[in-house]
Amino acid sequence: MRPDLTAAYLARLGVVDRPPPTAETLALLHRAHLERVPFENLDIHLGVAIELDDVSFTEKVALRNRGGFCYELNGAFASLLGELGFEVELLEARVYTPAGLGGRFGHLCLGVRIEEREWLADVGFGRGCFDEPIHLVPGVGQQDTAGTFLLRPAPDGSLDLLCDGAEQYRVTAVARPLADFAPGCTYHQSSPDSAFTRGTVCTIRTPDGRVTLAGTRLVESGADGRQERELDRTALAAALAGRFGIRLDEAAIARLAALGASPVAGAL
Repeated sequence: MRPDLTAAYLARLGVVDRPPPTAETLALLHRAHLERVPFENLDIHLGVAIELDDVSFTEKVALRNRGGFCYELNGAFASLLGELGFEVELLEARVYTPAGLGGRFGHLCLGVRIEEREWLADVGFGRGCFDEPIHLVPGVGQQDTAGTFLLRPAPDGSLDLLCDGAEQYRVTAVARPLADFAPGCTYHQSSPDSAFTRGTVCTIRTPDGRVTLAGTRLVESGADGRQERELDRTALAAALAGRFGIRLDEAAIARLAALGASPVAGAL
């Protein structure tokens, strides 16, 4: 990774000095990523093709103050971790949906090895995932501020991730090159059967909850409960800038506003 990208990336995560590749650093960066970089699919609906390129992913996060979906966010995070000296691998996962287990390479997450211990990291899954990395070991309930997580043995050596008993995805702990995820990345930005083509979503973790913009519907949850409201074009632009740090031109805002409310938020 270019030095300017590393410095800009760390600055976006609120980290001033280059940290050492330790478990404490991984946990710090992981939580900061979730609270500072949104999970969002706006480019899909703005006609911007998402190519599998780790430099593009990192520039989007570090320099353009944007987020992305799993391939972008975990792809960029893997590049940062590798630059900082972590031993990191791209892992393939299949997401559980109401219709059952999704297709191969439908999700990208990360395996990180630190002093003989394997960790599962994931800053690109939206709601239903851990705030800090969990140990990549089966059969052990692991408490996190986002819930209780368990990796349950599944066929062919894969593991099912459960959050508070609910199935999230099936991960195969075998390193994959980024190019292997091309079919999944293409599917999720082009197929009418993908949740990401049905509407826009922008969501980010907060210290006590989550803020989600589903189309023109703003949903805020926290210690004081849950609130929802519809936004006009002006309020939409203000919410993207104020809550997520995303500033778009008037044409892009108009295009997003015209889509109206999105059904995607329920899964995120």
